Amino acid sequence: MSGGVLWSPARIVGEAVLAVTLAGLATGFGAWVGTLDARTVLLAGAMALLAPARHALPATVLILSAPLAGGWSVMASVLLVCAAWSAGRRITEPWRVAAAFGAACVLHTVPGLYHDITSGAAPVLPVTLGWNVVTFLTLAVVPALVGRYRDQRRRLLGALWQNNQQLKREQAMVAREARLLERNRIAHDMHDSLGHQLALISVHAGALQVDPELTGSQREAVRILRGASVTAMAELRAAVGVLHDEAEYRERQNEQQYQGHQSHQGNQGELAYRGYGEHQGQPVGGGDSVPYAPRTTAAIDGLVESSRGAGTAVSLDRSGVRRPLAPAADHEAYRIVQEGLTNAHKHAPGAPIRLALRYEPDSLVVEVTNGPVPGGAPEVPPVISGGQGLKGLRERVGRVGGMVHTGPTGDGGFRIAGMLPYGEESRAGSGAEGRAGHLGGHGAGNGARGAGPCGATSVVPARDVRGQLRPGAAGDGGTVINGADPQGEFTAIMSTRKNVAIGCAVTAVVLVAGVIGLAVWGVGVMTEEVKKAEISPSVYEEAKVGDAEADIRATLPNEDSWLTSDLADQGPELPEGATCRHFSSEDDQGVDFLTVFRFCFRDGKLVSKVTYKAT
Repeated sequence: MSGGVLWSPARIVGEAVLAVTLAGLATGFGAWVGTLDARTVLLAGAMALLAPARHALPATVLILSAPLAGGWSVMASVLLVCAAWSAGRRITEPWRVAAAFGAACVLHTVPGLYHDITSGAAPVLPVTLGWNVVTFLTLAVVPALVGRYRDQRRRLLGALWQNNQQLKREQAMVAREARLLERNRIAHDMHDSLGHQLALISVHAGALQVDPELTGSQREAVRILRGASVTAMAELRAAVGVLHDEAEYRERQNEQQYQGHQSHQGNQGELAYRGYGEHQGQPVGGGDSVPYAPRTTAAIDGLVESSRGAGTAVSLDRSGVRRPLAPAADHEAYRIVQEGLTNAHKHAPGAPIRLALRYEPDSLVVEVTNGPVPGGAPEVPPVISGGQGLKGLRERVGRVGGMVHTGPTGDGGFRIAGMLPYGEESRAGSGAEGRAGHLGGHGAGNGARGAGPCGATSVVPARDVRGQLRPGAAGDGGTVINGADPQGEFTAIMSTRKNVAIGCAVTAVVLVAGVIGLAVWGVGVMTEEVKKAEISPSVYEEAKVGDAEADIRATLPNEDSWLTSDLADQGPELPEGATCRHFSSEDDQGVDFLTVFRFCFRDGKLVSKVTYKAT
């Protein structure tokens, strides 16, 4: 595991393959060069163990792999590259980066310097040091920078993606809040205008009901008319109530209950206009008790009785074993019946109506079928219809997982059928859109979860949009990130990206300048070493045995070169007690051998000069 996160099977397989590959490279290279011994096997085991450990201990593995790559085996350079890549990604503190890579660079150069010191080739130390530093920069620093850049890029893209999702969610929240405010405004306008007209109907119907000139049947018709207007007023106020803040709604309820108790015997029309009677079982208008029952399947009988009281033949048939519905689905069953009866009364007055509630194994089927307009029926004036009733009904039923079918029947009538699933509701009214849309579609407030007073849904205040969103709702993109500052976050991200780019650019410039400087310095050193190692053949020809040592040395380079340090072993035996210097010929053009000039001095004179071939 790495960083407290368990590795996936693919990650485990990949790390195992890398470890085996590194061990195989070490042993294979050792066998190829003929050095397959215990030291090589130990190196292969160390590489296999250090490879997966670089994730948990990046600095440690980097420091341990540096000397392996610097002196033990060329194949250990692959491990150094992998360790540097991981260290560049995982070590974030600047001081830790400097300490880890500084220590690794020192340990990487130590084996080469130690070899030069023990072999007696002290003049080669600067070249070896420069070469090891350049090698470390190539094998460690460059992979670390690339790994760091890729990790920063991945983090940047992730942060930008999260910021983009946050902006999308906030835009959706703003749009929902705007829709909720608009619906709230429309609801208030509807309450003010429609409520006034309903109050007038109730007042006039109440006055007409007590007119002594009416017959009993006329008085009953007026009573039904007034009861319908009062019920409509109660439903209107219940629908508007859920769009208010919860505190305001409860405060208004308490006030209305108190005023209703004090004014129970007061003016009937005024009571209806003020909306008293919107609570279940509360009398409205003094003498009549018009209960406001929850709008569910249990209240369908009341709809049937109201239609029958208006002179329409309505039959109700229930079949199957009754099963509970989700609250929203139960409410939509009531609305299907209500919409069907309303359409029948409007478009086919006097036609018989058949209601059917069938409890199927997986759903409740609600059917409302009216026949054609009876022959000889009086012609009714055209009705005003917005055409939104059936459309809104389909939308609301669809939100609870059901479906609605409408269409004419063979005998000239019309049929509305709805299918509603049993069980817990899964989609209805759980988000702000669902709740507000449920209310906006049909004007009743008990379409979502949990019924409050008057059968209305108890929801959080409309202005608190965040509280109305559910985690993972469709179109939300997930849980809202609370308290984030997108602009500040974006600025910080871009600042980090800019700093990383500047740091990488500066490092690259320093790296290139360092490599160029080392190359120039190395060329200069090599040029000086070649000048000290070569002489012209004429110098050798002009020198005579017995000449003064000072005269001969004046024609030779002042210092010996490390390039000729191993030429003495390939020539003839040195004269006893003599000090010899070896040089190569400037005229040598081949690569297979060198022409060596040897001058031996003793007692201040040239005692021997020899030329021979060396490789």
